[in-house]
Amino acid sequence: MLLLFTLLLFDILPLNVQSVTGNIAKPGCQTRCDNLTVAYPFGIGIGSGCSRDKTFDLICNSTYDPPRLFMDTGDVQILNISDYEIWVTSYVGTKCYNQLGNVTHEDYPAWFDLVSTPFSFSPKNKFTVIGCDEIALISGGDFTSGCFGLCNKPDDVPDGYCSGIGCCQTSIPRGLKSYDITLGSVRNHTRVGSFNRCGFAFLGEHESLQFHGVQDLSNSSKYYSVDPIIPTVLEWVIQSNRSCIEGNECKGNSSCSDTDIGGYRCTCNNGYEGNPYIDPGCHDINECEDRINFRCYGQCVNEVGSYNCTCGPGYAGDARTPDGCQTVGKGSKFPVMVFTSALVFGMVAILSGMIGIFFGIRKRKLIRLREKFFQQNGGFLLKQKLKTPGTSEAVIMFTTEQLRKATDNYSEERIIGRGGYGVVYKGILPDKSVVAIKKSKVVDEAQTEQFINEVMILTQLIQRNVVKLLGCCLEEEVPVLVFEFISNNTLFHHIHHKVGGMSWLSWENRLRVAVEAAGALAYLHSETIMPIIHRDVKSTNILIDDKYTAKIADFGVSRLVPLDHDQVTTLVQGTLGYLDPEYFLTSQLTDKSDVYSFGVVLAELITGQKPLCAKRTNEDKNLATYFVKAVKENRLFEIVEPRILREGTLDQLEVIGDLVERCLSLHGNDRPSMKDVAMELEGLKKFKTHPWGQQQSHEESRSLILEIEQSDLYVVPLITQNTHEWESFSGGSNMTFQENKPR
Repeated sequence: MLLLFTLLLFDILPLNVQSVTGNIAKPGCQTRCDNLTVAYPFGIGIGSGCSRDKTFDLICNSTYDPPRLFMDTGDVQILNISDYEIWVTSYVGTKCYNQLGNVTHEDYPAWFDLVSTPFSFSPKNKFTVIGCDEIALISGGDFTSGCFGLCNKPDDVPDGYCSGIGCCQTSIPRGLKSYDITLGSVRNHTRVGSFNRCGFAFLGEHESLQFHGVQDLSNSSKYYSVDPIIPTVLEWVIQSNRSCIEGNECKGNSSCSDTDIGGYRCTCNNGYEGNPYIDPGCHDINECEDRINFRCYGQCVNEVGSYNCTCGPGYAGDARTPDGCQTVGKGSKFPVMVFTSALVFGMVAILSGMIGIFFGIRKRKLIRLREKFFQQNGGFLLKQKLKTPGTSEAVIMFTTEQLRKATDNYSEERIIGRGGYGVVYKGILPDKSVVAIKKSKVVDEAQTEQFINEVMILTQLIQRNVVKLLGCCLEEEVPVLVFEFISNNTLFHHIHHKVGGMSWLSWENRLRVAVEAAGALAYLHSETIMPIIHRDVKSTNILIDDKYTAKIADFGVSRLVPLDHDQVTTLVQGTLGYLDPEYFLTSQLTDKSDVYSFGVVLAELITGQKPLCAKRTNEDKNLATYFVKAVKENRLFEIVEPRILREGTLDQLEVIGDLVERCLSLHGNDRPSMKDVAMELEGLKKFKTHPWGQQQSHEESRSLILEIEQSDLYVVPLITQNTHEWESFSGGSNMTFQENKPR
């Protein structure tokens, strides 16, 4: 039986929908199913001819009382329809455990496929995970993300909102056409079973759902339903693979507009209403008959596409506002005009004065607010530190006006990256130099001094493979950081954008990029004033400049390590698939955590595979575990990317395979330091002779390479037992996850 949440876990709030276009259907077609109106291009009845095509066919199932409306598959109920969205119900992934940690119930109907349909999932939905010991992944197409639902005791769980403790939510990209949810656990609920036995994961409309906190966690295992009740928003378009230029759907008095998810839609022009998809199209609105939406307190005359509202004889003024029409006296037009002009002039003068006072007050408030932000973000502390000899030019203090002008007031069009900690914009300074401007999402006032110290140190980093921090702006609510701009995308993009990687990404260049990135991390660990642990090393944080040089970027979660400490206790932060398992389980952050993450990046470079591939089985999802097992079983050459197999030498591949295996050790003490990793990678350049040329003839080598290339690369299962189960879910999601652990 399909298990789902009931209303006791989430309140389903009233749907806020727009009216359907004109409520007009084809002649002779059913237009209602209970209280829902179905307008063309939708139509009720499979093959009835009432819809635009079969993808818009709907079913009104009268076996229910009252009748229910379904999509053409018959198992997805429609809750409402608007001009560009429909609300449907979706299923929930469920997994329950007993006190011993054994699975007592497992149900995975949590998948949805809209490929080959005009529908896609709206960003109004969020991927939601419920439970105090849950790891869940959502994947579809090129998109993969995940969420942790973690907590230790009932008192930790907040009531009324989903904050990551007991309830975790993350966004999805617009245009997503399908998804599949995988649900797992770290400790099989053995530590939280007294108040939370089950975990749940689903995709649903964010505004329609409300989390009830520990009360729901305690009761959730008792309440199931065979009917899906989670509302999910879908966007719909006409012909998702075509544009307005190719289509001819829009009828009279309507216009066509392309969407950024593919396809197009038709809308009635201003002053018209009706259904733009069916002849004769949209018709003129008689605004004079609708005094609620089109107010007129004088004489109203309807016009095609508009209306005219004027004062009656003997009156003058604005007839569209109450008391807008005033009496005009007979025989005294000049005095009235003089009086009116004086009155208008006086009102304008008063209004101008009030506007001036308003903007003056507003300006002073803005100045005080910026001073407040500057102080709470550590601006005065930074100024004091800048007076230290040798640091006067170390940090550029940007103003709010400078950065807003550089980014067109933080325009959406200037966004070049989003992450768990902020948004990155492309900025152009007055001297025409291009910079990357990062706005953080959160700020911790308790760590202001630490933030300023880190800014001072990061701005003094001088290493060709580290993205340089140029300065900051402390006049915003959260600090804004300004970095040098790197123009040639990320290493992740160059590896995975197409099979075999980009044309420039030969084995020699991959090795060079690895050496550059490892050298930069070694510099951060051991050659700075205070050691810096990056904490989020991944291929998306290794940028490539226009000369194909690697640059380590994004220090949003980096931590400075005091000189008398080997480790730092922190909340767990990082990216699934790259996250150090030892750090995850202990919250003890060391420089070896970066080594593990870099080992995953090396595995990506060698195999050309993503850290997480949801299309493979659960046992094969995690690249780190899969790679280590392949090396131990002497099957490295089966998983190496064919291009690398042709270009690299046998010695190089064996050495780097051993290096990656050591980097990916589950125990930090068994991993090499970043300095050792950089030295070993540099030493690989000494190996030049291709093994096939030494040991075999050309034909023999060619046949051996082909044999390896054609072998099955995915035959090794992953370890999924208890404490290692988290590895099946750690992958290449560009999300940040935090575990609620004490410092």
